[in-house]
Amino acid sequence: MKLTTTALTALAPAVWGTTYIVTTELLPADHPLFASLVRALPADLLAIAIARRLPRGSWWLKSAILGILNIGAFFPLLFLAAYRLPGGVAATLGAFQPLIVALLVVPILRERLSTWRMLWGLVGVVGVALVVLRSSASLDVVGIVAGLLGPVSMGLGVVLTKKWGRPEGVSGVALAGWQLTAGGLVLLPIALTVEGVPAVIDADAALGYAWLGIVGGLLAYTLWFSGIRSLPVTAVAVLALLSPLVAALLGALVLGETFTLAQLAGFALALAAIVASQLTPPKRRRAHPHTDRRLTYQPSTSTTSLAATERTPQ
Repeated sequence: MKLTTTALTALAPAVWGTTYIVTTELLPADHPLFASLVRALPADLLAIAIARRLPRGSWWLKSAILGILNIGAFFPLLFLAAYRLPGGVAATLGAFQPLIVALLVVPILRERLSTWRMLWGLVGVVGVALVVLRSSASLDVVGIVAGLLGPVSMGLGVVLTKKWGRPEGVSGVALAGWQLTAGGLVLLPIALTVEGVPAVIDADAALGYAWLGIVGGLLAYTLWFSGIRSLPVTAVAVLALLSPLVAALLGALVLGETFTLAQLAGFALALAAIVASQLTPPKRRRAHPHTDRRLTYQPSTSTTSLAATERTPQ
């Protein structure tokens, strides 16, 4: 059951890894924020139509907070980093999300710091860096800040999603729809002000937008939030490393890009980190000599034990 849930949850970041190839090959140029808007708002209307459930009580505020953190703030920061930094640098900064989640669960969920997943998270960052970084990469202060705030925003959203769960009787589709709505409403004025609507949306663009909205939006976020509910949140966060790996793999398969030995080693490291982080950390067995002596010590029959025996019905 856990393996099935993990595999379904992993589909979400794998699908998000297709965003780059869909955007560059199918969508109009220079409209990434509009693509993010399409990814959120139409999908939320479909989700609400399917679930036929609106938030109640405190879940209006919770849905707004989660939608802003996971979508509304995350997407603009993601694209700002992508514009100001080389793609490899932005992807490497995004790979820090598992480490951020591992730290946030301590004060928010009152969990102990998982050294096991922290170490494998670092291995994953190194692996992603080897896959996507180039020696000619340049740095930009604004881009670096955005590249770090993006995983912080989504990392906090992931942890709060785990903390708040979802109301009884509410489906994962409904929860995804609530958050997509909140995120889309935040993106709406930003996308229309900064970019506007593309002048031409042809058949390829319509297909790309449908993929981003239905598969990359509604389906992926439903699986993602359901996985957060069922699995350790620090383990789910490491699955996000699949996104840059899938993007790089599609670059090789579709665009004919080639991998160096260092990139192949990075793939191996990142995949090892993803798999190892899903395993239960090994527990150290500590010897307790005093406890062991108490367990093996067999005192002779005392007056107290004799009295107890005499009071015990036969």
